[in-house]
Amino acid sequence: MKLQSLCQRPLVTIDADQTLQRAAQLMREQHVGALVIVEPRPEGTLVAGIVTDRDLAIEVLARGGDVAQVPVGRLAGGALVSAGADADLADAVARMQAAGVRRLLVHDAEGHLLGLVSFDDLLQACVAPLAGLAEVLRKNLEREATERGALAAPAVAKVRVPSVGTAGWGLTGEGRPVGGPATR
Repeated sequence: MKLQSLCQRPLVTIDADQTLQRAAQLMREQHVGALVIVEPRPEGTLVAGIVTDRDLAIEVLARGGDVAQVPVGRLAGGALVSAGADADLADAVARMQAAGVRRLLVHDAEGHLLGLVSFDDLLQACVAPLAGLAEVLRKNLEREATERGALAAPAVAKVRVPSVGTAGWGLTGEGRPVGGPATR
């Protein structure tokens, strides 16, 4: 599965000079947990970073930051982690693991941003085939039962369990085994 097929959510951007409050409003309006921070440059608009709802809560609100005054670009530190649209799940997981991030920018061959893939997106993509395999097993068992009919359980001979020891084994007062193969 290619990463481009996992970019299903709308990509929402915010200019780096917008406030953290505006970032929170955009997240709420667009029902997303992350925004791509962009900066206009003479050569075109460039990605400056990603801001998440977690960043807002942990880095700003918990520290008493002024969300109405602080520009979102202040949270745009760190290296950007991205992968090409044709990358597969294993490559995406490896990149996220190496960088310790939960989101990955997805770009085309020319480097243009196509979307964002989250940990949740990758988890769903990995779980779907496993759920399919579980369904294969269930349907196989169902088919076998239908084609062969219910098999009668084999007759079980009545077997007596000895009251001393296990499977006919016991100990004499001297610690020697009684019964079983040793007494032959």
